[in-house]
Amino acid sequence: MKLIETKQAVGHVICHDITIIVKDKIKDTAFRKGHVVKEEDIPVLLSIGKDHLYVWEKDETMYHEDEAAVILADACEGKGMKRSNPKEGKIELTADCDGLFQVDVARLTAINSLEHMMIATRHTNTAVKKGDKLAGTRIIPLVIEKEKMKAVSDIAGKENPILKISPFVRKTAGIVTTGNEVFYGRIKDTFTPVICEKMQQFGVEVIGHKIVGDDQEKITEAILELKAQGAEMILCTGGMSVDPDDRTPSAIKKSGATIVSYGAPVLPGAMFLLGYFEDGTPIMGLPGCVMYAKATIFDLVLPRILADVPVTKKDLAVMGHGGLCLGCEVCHYPSCGFGKGV
Repeated sequence: MKLIETKQAVGHVICHDITIIVKDKIKDTAFRKGHVVKEEDIPVLLSIGKDHLYVWEKDETMYHEDEAAVILADACEGKGMKRSNPKEGKIELTADCDGLFQVDVARLTAINSLEHMMIATRHTNTAVKKGDKLAGTRIIPLVIEKEKMKAVSDIAGKENPILKISPFVRKTAGIVTTGNEVFYGRIKDTFTPVICEKMQQFGVEVIGHKIVGDDQEKITEAILELKAQGAEMILCTGGMSVDPDDRTPSAIKKSGATIVSYGAPVLPGAMFLLGYFEDGTPIMGLPGCVMYAKATIFDLVLPRILADVPVTKKDLAVMGHGGLCLGCEVCHYPSCGFGKGV
């Protein structure tokens, strides 16, 4: 750094906070470390007795922290996001639409492994709403080498930002409730209201609901009727255990859907079934835990289904890390560790 006359300081970066003090009136920071001096700042600086300033010397090999912060934000920002103005080397990204938030964790880690910069994000594959904070970026020093920021751009590439929001596109669902006990009115159907409430949270309309007994042919028939009605996803409740009279898994398979997995390494939700029809329509068999537990495998998978992001057997396998709900007396999902394994 060097000492220069304040009148010559336009465009230079201040090296330390400058305080303004007026007896009995004000004591505050007039200019923060890292501030780039503007023409209109000169009279203010002179009025508080700053005839000289310590500033960073101009160097063509370095970026100011705010310039570098823009490069970090450029590496991150995908469609459906908006950014704050740079301030003290920081930029925040927020969601500009509802959708599934995804992070390229490998590239994020690569950038965070570089010196003197950081990007902090939400967990990948989480549902977000418009206005939600997604990420914060920060350049640590006042100035940083251009070479380091080139490394950021090289990692990020030009085509695919590190962060992505996939809007929710599936807007309708059909529900098949199975079980003789419900079909014959022996017990009240308490499962469907739970599913309908979850659908409402995402703006999904339930366009059809069929109740059938423990009859494989009837279950398959109900599934295909809902699909023909245009349901963009089909949810089957009941009959998902390994009891001999539980026919839902075999009925789903007979409907023509390709089964991705019957079973998932998540508790609650081990008996979850996921399949896809040839046209991409997803079908799920929901275990009984979805009816009474606030957070289950269904809550982890649903945002991806709504965003039309395919879920593979490997995706489900990875959910085992973090897939153990602790059953807290007061549930804080999704603000907890459940399902946060990568």
